[in-house]
Amino acid sequence: MIRIAICDDLPDELQRLASLTAQYLSKQGVDAEVTAFADADALLGATRTRNFHLYLLDIVMPMISGLELGQEIRRVDREAQIIYTTSEPQFALRAYAVNPLGYLVKPIAEAQFFETLALAVAKADVDDDRTFAVKTADGLRVLRLADIACCEYHNHAAVFGLKGGEKVASRSFRESFSEYCAPAFNDRRFVQCHAAFVVNMRHVERFSKDSFTLPGGKLVPIAEKRYPAVRDAYLDYLAGRP
Repeated sequence: MIRIAICDDLPDELQRLASLTAQYLSKQGVDAEVTAFADADALLGATRTRNFHLYLLDIVMPMISGLELGQEIRRVDREAQIIYTTSEPQFALRAYAVNPLGYLVKPIAEAQFFETLALAVAKADVDDDRTFAVKTADGLRVLRLADIACCEYHNHAAVFGLKGGEKVASRSFRESFSEYCAPAFNDRRFVQCHAAFVVNMRHVERFSKDSFTLPGGKLVPIAEKRYPAVRDAYLDYLAGRP
């Protein structure tokens, strides 16, 4: 299922975008969940606990503009598709700082909207609903891989740092940390950057020679001997190479 967020502070425009989106999804038979937001704060709040594959963002909004909203989204999710909708074409150049899929000027023609939405749906990574079952002291906990920002080896257990700041600790295990992580993190978005750390590159805000920076300022160390391989993996990830 593809998850779509629409944000526009004008009720009529929000309703029209939602209606056009529903028309396209129904016509194409796409399984989707569409959530409408009347302001940027509400959408930002939702992204702390939910992942969306596609964002339709108005640019001219009070308090937080669509450009600022796009930058905040891109800080924590490099893979989401962003489409800007606006009545102000002069923002086009600035909008491309977050690498949007499209920039639609209102009033939006139905054919153009459907064409752009089709491309976004085709490019959306809907394979992020994969999960990993973690045996904890309180029982079995099923985590979505997309929600895991990093995993740390500590006292023969794995501590999963989740999007939003929650931590989930596994029960102790006998296998090596790499062996424990392998089934869960056999995914191009994850890289083992240190003997005791695996990081989800989707959540990386900054990369340096000795560490990754995650949301909230958390630093994940990169072992010196692993740096060349980690660097290459991160550059491949940014470039979208498999």
